[in-house]
Amino acid sequence: MPADPHSSAPAAPLLEVRGLCKRFPGVRALHNVDLQLGHGEVLAVIGENGAGKSTLMKILAGVEQPDDGEIWWRGRLVQIHSVPKAMELGIALIHQELNLSDNLDVGANIFLGREPRWCGIIRANRIRRESLRVLDLVGLEVSPDTLVRTLTIGKQQMVEIAKALSVNARVLIMDEPTSSLSTRETEALFRVVKQLRDQGVSIIYISHRLREVTRLADRVTVLRDGENAGELAGEQIRHDAMVSRMVGRDISQFYPRTQHPWGEVVLQLKNLVVPAHPRYPLSFSLRSGEIVGVAGLVGAGRTEMLETIFGIHPALSGSVIVNNREVTPQNCWQAIRAGLALVPEDRKQQGLVIEMSVRHNISLAGLRRHRRCGAFLNHRREARDTLAIIERLNIKTPSADQIVQFLSGGNQQKVVLGKWLALQPRVLLLDEPTRGIDVGAKEEIYRLMEKLAADGVAVLFVSSEMEEILGMSDRAIVMHEGQIAGELTRQQLSEEAVMRLATGGS
Repeated sequence: MPADPHSSAPAAPLLEVRGLCKRFPGVRALHNVDLQLGHGEVLAVIGENGAGKSTLMKILAGVEQPDDGEIWWRGRLVQIHSVPKAMELGIALIHQELNLSDNLDVGANIFLGREPRWCGIIRANRIRRESLRVLDLVGLEVSPDTLVRTLTIGKQQMVEIAKALSVNARVLIMDEPTSSLSTRETEALFRVVKQLRDQGVSIIYISHRLREVTRLADRVTVLRDGENAGELAGEQIRHDAMVSRMVGRDISQFYPRTQHPWGEVVLQLKNLVVPAHPRYPLSFSLRSGEIVGVAGLVGAGRTEMLETIFGIHPALSGSVIVNNREVTPQNCWQAIRAGLALVPEDRKQQGLVIEMSVRHNISLAGLRRHRRCGAFLNHRREARDTLAIIERLNIKTPSADQIVQFLSGGNQQKVVLGKWLALQPRVLLLDEPTRGIDVGAKEEIYRLMEKLAADGVAVLFVSSEMEEILGMSDRAIVMHEGQIAGELTRQQLSEEAVMRLATGGS
């Protein structure tokens, strides 16, 4: 059970991190990060996408191991080498994606993997009794016999918290806990967080929703590019102060943008309702030769919007107009016929058939163009078009018959782009076009985007990298929780302006 909050707290922090470092291949995730958590404190950890928040929390929960640095627990140096070790200390991580078995009841989920037994027989009465106790702590009035799949997402979130409390957790790490909750469920979660704090439980709260941080946090630690970027406490915790610490770095990469006139409107959304966010109809337009960036934080609905435009998820209502003709694709084939093309975020799972050759991947979307006599392929034309794309995009491959999985990430991305450029689309949708590729390949992608715009193609791209949004956009659409929070012209674009809108500011 949590300690009495009125008892005298020890001088040492409950949890302290000193000089923590973590590297992944090609990525420095954390560098000399420090963090302190007091007894009965709500500490918010904030930062842009890729700032290192999740890596830090996984290290504290025993999921990942640091390369360097120290972790102190109640004034003594500890090694958190596994999840059970973290739980033994009293540290529990509640993931953004809930980790429950929906075919089991609430009590079985709370004690899953550590069921109390007597002579090898599970003690169901004790599970029920202890489950009722921890469910009462979080204010969840459900029977331990209730199947988890019958509960709302908000109530499932409370079951996760109860599960953590059942192992006497003294530190709860909550990663984006309200991302899938309704307003009522969010308010219920806030009440539980405050009650747990009053009972002496310490909480690390990760959220992109800065209004929530303002309401809940006793103190805020800001990470930027894997390093500490500042701390705020008490009245210092304001929206503008948090944004200014989350951003502020200069654009260091080269973006080959030139000013050229835009043409007519080629893509228009009129009150398009995306299935993932049915409350917010989306409306905007895109002109030929224009590059428009779509900014926002994780869960803002950017990918879902592109997939709905492309017909992967049919819209609930509203319309997509291409070249003054309403198309509103119900599937990808209709979108392709209308002149749309989508480069997805996950190229290996959604953009490529990695066991196939470069030639077969590039020609995959245009098989109808290469038909001969109805059911046969014109291999000569297929080979000619493939070689033209390889030369145009400077794809580094020994031959057109090279298996794609053996290419570098940047060249794989070029193959995905080439597949669509062979169809000469009027509108190109790019979802995280430079994710996971090196700096040289990024610059080639940027130059290709600029060349396409100069040729009259309209480019709509989603990016979590602020430098790309600022460097490549003629205009930026900023999304927040499924809705368009605002639009910024190139003259208005700044990191602070984007982050204000992305985090719910005005």
